[in-house]
Amino acid sequence: MQVIETLAEGLKREIKVVIPAKDMEVKMNERLADVKDKVRINGFRPGKVPAAHLKKVYGKSIMADLVNEIVREQPTAILAERGEKSATQPEIAMTEDKDEAEQILAAQKDFEFTLSYEVLPPIELKSNKGIKITREVVDISEEEVNEQVLKVAESARSYETKKGKAANGDRITMDYVGKVDGVAFEGGTDQGAELVLGSGRFIPGFEDQLVGTKAGDEKTITVTFPADYPAKNLAGQEATFDVSVKDVAAPADVEINDELAKKLGLESADRLKEIVRGQIESQYGSMTRQKVKRQILDQLDEMYKFETPASLVDAEYNGIWNQVANDLAQSGKTFEDEDTTEEKAREEYKKLAERRVRLGLVLSEIGEKAGVEVSEDEMQRAIYEQLRQYPGQEKQILDFFRSQPGAAASIRAPIFEEKVIDHLLTEIDVTDKKVTKEELLADEEGEASEKDAKKAAPKKKAAAKAEAAEGEEAAPKKKAAPKKKASEEGAE
Repeated sequence: MQVIETLAEGLKREIKVVIPAKDMEVKMNERLADVKDKVRINGFRPGKVPAAHLKKVYGKSIMADLVNEIVREQPTAILAERGEKSATQPEIAMTEDKDEAEQILAAQKDFEFTLSYEVLPPIELKSNKGIKITREVVDISEEEVNEQVLKVAESARSYETKKGKAANGDRITMDYVGKVDGVAFEGGTDQGAELVLGSGRFIPGFEDQLVGTKAGDEKTITVTFPADYPAKNLAGQEATFDVSVKDVAAPADVEINDELAKKLGLESADRLKEIVRGQIESQYGSMTRQKVKRQILDQLDEMYKFETPASLVDAEYNGIWNQVANDLAQSGKTFEDEDTTEEKAREEYKKLAERRVRLGLVLSEIGEKAGVEVSEDEMQRAIYEQLRQYPGQEKQILDFFRSQPGAAASIRAPIFEEKVIDHLLTEIDVTDKKVTKEELLADEEGEASEKDAKKAAPKKKAAAKAEAAEGEEAAPKKKAAPKKKASEEGAE
């Protein structure tokens, strides 16, 4: 087998592989000898089939198998022998000429194919001792814990049916039908819907018009959907809702005690406060981690400058751009609305893609040198979390992970990345700084450039994700109808 380098330009490589026809014929004859005693051909006793006849019957299929094996196995072996790692799966090109293919299968012509790929650039790791970060820490006050416990209590409060008119804070139970131009629209109908007046769950103006109604009332409410409403067919439209009030209930007094805790499945009010404090600590801890990670990645970005594989950058950029385009389409906005142009936006996201890939390669190298590994237990826990998000679809998701190696890689990559960050935190200079909640939650300058571009790491590498956007949740959207069924998503 001849291996000839035909291109070495930057990170791009092209390799021509030639396997002489005689060598292919030898391999074919070895396979034929192996199957000689196993095949059954009419007119011949087992093991007595002439070699020429055996070759005539099975020669081409065996050669086809050989070609497939070579194409499947040799690229990995060739790269290993050259001491190279391909950024993506090498592209393989073979003849498309039918006559040439027939000659190769008949062992009358050398088998040739080419490998095209980009190598991962060599990265010389630098000392991490010079990295200095500030870790913002918030002290959680008893007052804040009590405020959150009160919100929990309010969400669990009971209501008692009352006679008379509904006031803010009361809960009404109603049926309604929403219409635009007299025609009911998808997602605008519900029965037995519950709404606490003043909660702001419905679009502006809806709840105000229900104040003063009582059980048995029929009322038509007129509202205008906000111009930025997610459902484009409703955005800016005037709509009417035919409402039938079934019940009006007044809220019971909120008391934070053991009885409330037991109602929530806990043993005591103290335990409730403990859990709430833990949730607040977890929320602030995530924000602290997010900002710490951002500082680390920014400094690594300054430390390492090298050519990045265009194939990885293009894949990362395409993922980012598709998400940006989808977000714009869903919001109904344009680049001009964001004070930019498509050309400028593409340029910025291209830079972001390059940064992610470069930092992903750096983190991968750091992790590899430090012996960072993702255990099977960590993978199982991550997959279990995925399963929890899709109840009833567990089998399909498990089958997907088993059948798609890339799916498992997308789970492994972020775990690996976080473990590399943990490793770096043991080596760099970290200074804790007490800050207020407002200071911790404040956006850092420049974070917005990565907000719309969250994406998984490139295959086999821990990509530098837009860490400033990690953990964020979209602001709740005001609804035309609460707790709507999946089939009614048109009004969301």
